[in-house]
Amino acid sequence: MSTERDEDTIVCLPGERLCRIEDNVVLGIGTYEQNGYIYASKSGVVNIEEPGENCQVVSVHKPGFHLTIPATGDVVTARVLVTTPKFAKCAIFCVRNVLLESSYRGLLRKEDVRETEKDRVDIYKSFKPGDVILARVINQMEQSFLLTTAETELGVVVAYASDARKTRVPMVPVGWSEMQCPLTTIKEPRKVAKVLPESTINTINAQ
Repeated sequence: MSTERDEDTIVCLPGERLCRIEDNVVLGIGTYEQNGYIYASKSGVVNIEEPGENCQVVSVHKPGFHLTIPATGDVVTARVLVTTPKFAKCAIFCVRNVLLESSYRGLLRKEDVRETEKDRVDIYKSFKPGDVILARVINQMEQSFLLTTAETELGVVVAYASDARKTRVPMVPVGWSEMQCPLTTIKEPRKVAKVLPESTINTINAQ
């Protein structure tokens, strides 16, 4: 999860693991339970309420929106829409840690996927439609923003296995070029962002 300027504000993405299910933890709106963990079912701000003693409700709410336009150098969060041999088209829905009311078009070219061995990059082995990625804005074009995932901290952060008809459990990184479904153990290639594989809410276990 990403932290806003306010240290108490936590922004999450759909399918992101929030915390472990405990006896005193209750699911709120915008969340679901899977295999003993609470996940976000939508993007938004994580809210933890305490309606009574030894009881915490974890929910996800949409914050107020602001007019925000991506600028060169900004890190954005985007969903992959289409992949081709030469590029991936994306929808940018978060700039820095600000969720957008409407998305911007993003274009990620094959040569901007990673820093090294650019001639060996395979878009189809890096991203798939539906993946959520972290990328940096290189430049603004006429109708879209040019993106890069060349840095190790950029790439896929949320992805589901291609054969995910029965369950919507996010895959977990098993390296920087591969992710695995925890239920089926199926592995798929991805350009994985070098981020923590699991999000935690320290206040839940600390109180």
